[in-house]
Amino acid sequence: MTMPPTPIRVVIVDDHAIFRSGLKADLAQDILVLAEAATVEDAIAAVNATLPDVVLLDVHLPGGRGQGGREVIAGCTAQLATTKFLALSVSDSAEDVVSVIRAGARGYVTKSISGAEISDAVRRVAGGDAVFSPRLAGFVLDAFGTAEVAVEDELDKLSARELEVMRLIARGYSYKEVAKALFISIKTVETHVSAVLRKLQLSSRHELTRWAADRRLL
Repeated sequence: MTMPPTPIRVVIVDDHAIFRSGLKADLAQDILVLAEAATVEDAIAAVNATLPDVVLLDVHLPGGRGQGGREVIAGCTAQLATTKFLALSVSDSAEDVVSVIRAGARGYVTKSISGAEISDAVRRVAGGDAVFSPRLAGFVLDAFGTAEVAVEDELDKLSARELEVMRLIARGYSYKEVAKALFISIKTVETHVSAVLRKLQLSSRHELTRWAADRRLL
């Protein structure tokens, strides 16, 4: 007997109830909606409580400090390793696209796409792909054309062991957990973390996590 595929678990974040209802109805049967949210605060709470595979995130939302979708992603930094954010907006401006991608979103599509197309986008993002509506991809390529080189230059400052420690610390591992995972002492972990922070000109673990998340290194 063939087992049904494991559903992709999502949270829908949009401040229009009618749009949320329509989107929920249009999603394919293999996509399970865990929760809905209409504000920045409610979205952060819903994502952190349900730990979905994908968040369908409107760019412009009420609440918080007025930063909309970017603020939601920032409030869920610890989840970026397992939860993917797919921006879904009426806006197709380069500024909106680039800002939310810099914040950590894995894709950006406009609300004019069909239910089948958004379902396919959810599947692709859940699988690790980056997904963009056709004309929006150019904005991302233009904005990040030199970004990869800059990231490589920054990472070149770190030794192989420092890079391993950096990734684990940025993902929220404790010093003890890092030591156990890499078979080194806690003191050695502390030494590596100090070196990483110094080389990257960061002052805390929190800044390191944001730095790694901004560069999609988690």
